[in-house]
Amino acid sequence: MFLNDQETATDLLYYEAIAKTVVRLIEKTSEAPITIGVHGDWGAGKSSVLKMLEASFSDKEKVLCLWFNGWTFEGFEDAKTVVLETIVDELRRERPTSTKVAQAAKKVLKRIDWLKLARKAGGFALTTATGVPTLDQVKSALDLASSMLAKPRDHITAEDLKTATDKAKEFIKDASDDTEYLPEHIHAFRDEFKELLAAAKVERLVVIVDDLDRCLPKTAIATLEAIRLFLFVEQSAFVIGADELMIEYAVRENFPDLPPSAGPVSYARNYLEKLIQVPFRIPALGVAETRVYVTLLLAESALGAKDPRFAALLKTARQDMKRPWKSRGLDRNTVETAMDGEIPAEIDQALAISSHVTPILSEGTRGNPRQIKRFLNSLMLRHAIAEARGFGDDIERPTLAKIMLAERFYPDFYEQIARLAAGHPEGAPDALAQFEAHVGASSSTAKGAAVPKNAGRAQAAGEPAESEAAVAEWDKNQWARDWAMIDPPLAGVDLRPYVFVTRDKRSSLGGLVAASHLEALVEKLMGPMLAVSGAKDEIAKLSVPESEEVFDAIRGRIIQKDKLKTKPAGVDGLVRLVENHQHLQRKVMEFLRELPMQRLGAWAVTSWGPCLHDPTVTAEFRAMVQGWAEQTANKAVHGAALAMISLDKWG
Repeated sequence: MFLNDQETATDLLYYEAIAKTVVRLIEKTSEAPITIGVHGDWGAGKSSVLKMLEASFSDKEKVLCLWFNGWTFEGFEDAKTVVLETIVDELRRERPTSTKVAQAAKKVLKRIDWLKLARKAGGFALTTATGVPTLDQVKSALDLASSMLAKPRDHITAEDLKTATDKAKEFIKDASDDTEYLPEHIHAFRDEFKELLAAAKVERLVVIVDDLDRCLPKTAIATLEAIRLFLFVEQSAFVIGADELMIEYAVRENFPDLPPSAGPVSYARNYLEKLIQVPFRIPALGVAETRVYVTLLLAESALGAKDPRFAALLKTARQDMKRPWKSRGLDRNTVETAMDGEIPAEIDQALAISSHVTPILSEGTRGNPRQIKRFLNSLMLRHAIAEARGFGDDIERPTLAKIMLAERFYPDFYEQIARLAAGHPEGAPDALAQFEAHVGASSSTAKGAAVPKNAGRAQAAGEPAESEAAVAEWDKNQWARDWAMIDPPLAGVDLRPYVFVTRDKRSSLGGLVAASHLEALVEKLMGPMLAVSGAKDEIAKLSVPESEEVFDAIRGRIIQKDKLKTKPAGVDGLVRLVENHQHLQRKVMEFLRELPMQRLGAWAVTSWGPCLHDPTVTAEFRAMVQGWAEQTANKAVHGAALAMISLDKWG
């Protein structure tokens, strides 16, 4: 049994608290229009919160809750009118026998048809500047369409234009003189929609908009612009699930001529704040919360969501997560109490794995629930493959989890272990035994304790020299040292079955299932400038999750390097990647903070101008450069920072 990557049916993270808060807010503002944002990174659990929100309104007769997935309509000619039509159609379907609803819906849909006609025949779109075209524009569009009927163009058939012309004539015939001006058009649409809500006997309309941050900028902005038409329609509430940084990026892409900022806040941020009145942000999981989440995921997978033992564990976890700052992460004592003193074998194994992998998994995934779930899915899949091939007894899940942590977060380290294991007669690399013993001795005695020799089993011929070199290299890396301290120890363990079962993905993209084209792209971006320049089209086609995965893969490979005085391979690739995917700018800042300043060269200061454009990010970068200029420990960085400041070259 594996973990579903869709919205969870069981609330393992106590997100119900967020959903209940949003419901209360909507109920307390039942008359006023409101827009609420549920923000969070990709995979943070936004859709799960929205599903809980939808379920909360399911038994309320006079509240109509509609679900709109923006990604579903990606590629439609005019996403804006699709949003409007979808809302009206859903209202009509909810009241199928009502004649009043049908008539009111027909009136609203006729106005939407008119908007579509204006866009198609006259070239007048709903825009931020104009909102809705005037009646004169529609008349012009009608004249144009009528004149084209005689000689239709290749891309517009006579039948298309005849239908459009008939609709325009019908609308203009029914239009009153007071709709001549733009404000009247907007008010008319809103008044007609209010009439539709009244006919449907809906006291509160709640529209949930999901996956907006997966859309291309054009679709995202079109959806938001449609929502703007409802900002002054009483009894309507919109709940928008999206990563706010992606929406800001969409605003900048869709309106490239906007000035960079309005005072301390960018125009993109102003746009979002004016549209979304109440923002909720889903926080990343901390270490204790990650441990609880891993334990619950594995226990639910083993026992099933309806098992009373799992229900008891979930109840205990809910209590624990009410005050996460006090949480011990469902330790054994807490679970024993919940299980009346007897821990089932399935939950015992879940506890073991969660305690082993949580520290590094929490840091490596940055507390992202989807990334955590994917890691566990890969773990269970590989164990299942081993069982299907007949060597399941040779695989222990905690050991497999530890190997996969290295594969996922330190690929070069994993590759060395795999190579040494394959070359050892018993698959137990002496270097690994030496390293674990050294790290253990260092933690219990003084730093710099001598590396014990011959700490493992019999060495393979020719291995000693390579082992000593490997241990010396690993000892310089804090991540590897932390990993070596994780239980279970691997000294004397035959790692060959683990290498075999993980060999499907020994790449820079780590242990999770990733597309081969991303691996190839990472290699190009790690190469010389010529290779980076040749990858322009591939970079442009990346989706948001793919661009983040490629960024993290390159970042991980750069951070693992010992020599950073000269520009390391991959920096030019990161710059080109961020140029094309501006939502990654903040990741650049996070990456720079991770680097050891004392080991950096001037490239750390001078490389990022082409890709940093967001005012908030450039302000952070300016502050970072100022700090580099004030330090004197690293002269190369100090000099480059002073030069940057004197030239005022911030990108």
